[in-house]
This record gives sequence, C-alpha cells and structure tokens, in this order.
Amino acid sequence: MKKNKIIQDIEKLKKEKNAIILAHSYQIPEVQEVADIVGDSLALSKAATEVDNEVIVFCGVNFMAESAKILSPNKKVLLPIKSAGCPMADMVSAKRLRQYKKNNPDTTIVCYVNSSASVKAESDICCTSSNALKVVESIDSDKILFVPDRNLGNYVKNNVKNKQVELWPGFCPTHNNISLREALKIKEEHPEAEILVHPECSEKVIELADFVGSTSQIIKYANESNSKEFLIGTEMGVLHILRKQNPNKEFDLLYHNLLCPDMKKTRLEDVLNALMYEQHEINVEEDIRQRALIALNKMLEIS
Repeated sequence: MKKNKIIQDIEKLKKEKNAIILAHSYQIPEVQEVADIVGDSLALSKAATEVDNEVIVFCGVNFMAESAKILSPNKKVLLPIKSAGCPMADMVSAKRLRQYKKNNPDTTIVCYVNSSASVKAESDICCTSSNALKVVESIDSDKILFVPDRNLGNYVKNNVKNKQVELWPGFCPTHNNISLREALKIKEEHPEAEILVHPECSEKVIELADFVGSTSQIIKYANESNSKEFLIGTEMGVLHILRKQNPNKEFDLLYHNLLCPDMKKTRLEDVLNALMYEQHEINVEEDIRQRALIALNKMLEIS
C-alpha cells in the first residue's frame, strides 16, 4: 500500500473512531508526522489525561501505553506493536522491589516512568527525566531509592542536596552504550558545537555536555540557543523534529549508534492496523492501576 494512501486511511479512521495518535519523539519520522501530539514521556503522560478522544493510539513502547491507560482508564489504549518493550523497564520487577521495601521500610521509592505498571504500583512517586530533580527535592525523606535507571539516578544524586540516593542497577542500553572515546573524537571534529545529552547517559558523557535534559528540554534548548551546530546525545529520532524546527542549524549525533530498536519497530502500516482492527489493546489490573495512579498523579502535580 502506498504511503499517501496509508496516511489518508489513518486520518479517516481517526475521525470515525474518535481516536488520537500520540507518538514519542524517538519514533521514526513518518510516524511522528501522522501523530497529533509528539513529545517525551512527561508531555505524553499529560496529554493522556487531557484529550477527549475515546481511543488513544500510543506510538511508543509498552510502559508508555500502560501509563496512558493508568491515567485514562475509560479510554481504549492501543499499542501498534505488541512487542515494543523497554530493556531498562525489565531490569526491575515488582517482586524484587517489594523485597527491598521489606528490608528498607524507611526508604522512599522514586520510580522513573520507564517502568512497568506493577513497579509503579510499588513506588511512592514517579518521575520523568524532565522533572526527576524536582520530584526528589520535593520528598521529605532523606533516604531515597531511585529505580530503575542508575544513570538518571546518579545525575539526580549529584545535583540534589541533603538526600541519600541509592541507585538501582538498571540502565538504558542505547544511552549507556555511548562510547566516551568516540564522543571525544566527534567533539574534536566539531569544536564549535554545543553538546546536548540526555541524563540517561553515563556520568562521563554527561560531564562533556553543555546541556543535560529530557528530549523535550533538549529540543527547547536547541530552539532557543544562538549556536548553529549541535551534537546530540540521545536517541536519533529526536533529530527529525530538531532539523524540522531549526532548518538553519546543524545537528549530528554524539555517538554513531544512538538507536532504540523497540522505538523503531512501529511503522505507518502498524498505526493503520491498530486503528482498523483496534488491536493490541492495553489493560492494567484495577488494583495495580489504582496504586500506580497514586505515584503517577504525584509526579504530575510536581511537573
């Protein structure tokens, strides 16, 4: 089926089914272009609570669609690719977290939104990369466990005062695999470029950066900066919107292989099939949903 015909069919079905398409900024350009809202996890979490549509087609990965369902239980949430997961989210389980809580009852659990619904349900509050610092600073307790991303957690630990932040040993393979040697080499080749990185990167890579932030914060910074050249240390999907919004600026990756295989699984045909057949509906057990909702709502209050 030709691309233009697929797009036309998607638009037609959206109207017929009162549906909206949300897409993470790591999705392929074609999917970003058919989406009604493109953003990072925080922006899309907010959108899920604000839209009136009966159906949400979530172009992202499983934990994002779960969050949308937790926040909007009366909406039908569809994930175009059933197998689109998150390796970092799989690095922490509700069972292991319950055991930790049993052994450390005085510790507050801060859960990165890149996690399963069952892990969120065991947590005290969620955060995104956009508001992790604000979330941790808002907590009365000085003992905190940050799950599951050790790199984001370490970034928070290094930038917050009077908190004991313990780190869960999880990580994002895409961001964590940035080679410091290659990043330094690319920096030498682009001496005038500003380096913008995601806090899921390792500490050594973060130290190279001129700016550290979520995907939406990186986009905002690049849009407002007077610089004309940037090296980007996050998933390559963000280059699409950066180049689209800044045609007179140059953007290159800080590392050659900044690609999330799961984020790249979704194609236009999958979006069409999700709408046509209403397939891969996301559901969350009500007990888990209600407990996870508490942690997510606390996050949204702070954001």
